[in-house]
Amino acid sequence: MTKSIKKLIVMMALVTTLISCNQGPTLQTYYVDNELKSGYAQIDAPTSLINIEHVEMTEQQRNAYKSVDKLNILTYMPKDSSTGTIKQEIEKVTAILKNPKYEELVRGSTGEGKYLVKYIGDIDNVDEVIIFGSDVNRGFIIARLLGDDMNAGKIYALRTVLDKAKFDDTDLKGLSDFFK
Repeated sequence: MTKSIKKLIVMMALVTTLISCNQGPTLQTYYVDNELKSGYAQIDAPTSLINIEHVEMTEQQRNAYKSVDKLNILTYMPKDSSTGTIKQEIEKVTAILKNPKYEELVRGSTGEGKYLVKYIGDIDNVDEVIIFGSDVNRGFIIARLLGDDMNAGKIYALRTVLDKAKFDDTDLKGLSDFFK
């Protein structure tokens, strides 16, 4: 009888382990799989890389900015690629972001380009904010904001601050040009 119980417990542990393993692609695996390929560029940076010292912010915006510890950015802007290849890569990222763990915050489009903002966690305690901007003719950018005690609504309020930030003196100048 005890051998049957032990076998049952072992089987339950195995099943639980297998179920909890993520079998599908994730943004992290997409980053790792593609960061060194031609046309891709990856930047891991502290938020201090963004020059916002001169920008006037509300207390809510300042707290939101301080809650972000790191930016993790992946771009795909191939020089010699067809729009078909760009569309395929955009579809891969879009498929990953359809996972229910990513909650949608904002979606929109500007001319040919589209953008999507999603987050992981709950609205008042966000673990990660994902910003995905794409243009089938130019490529795409995925920015992951990682931090502590982030709030989705407050992070979204930072968009007006970023409009006023000076990217000319940083490595992010080319990225800001992508969205113009």
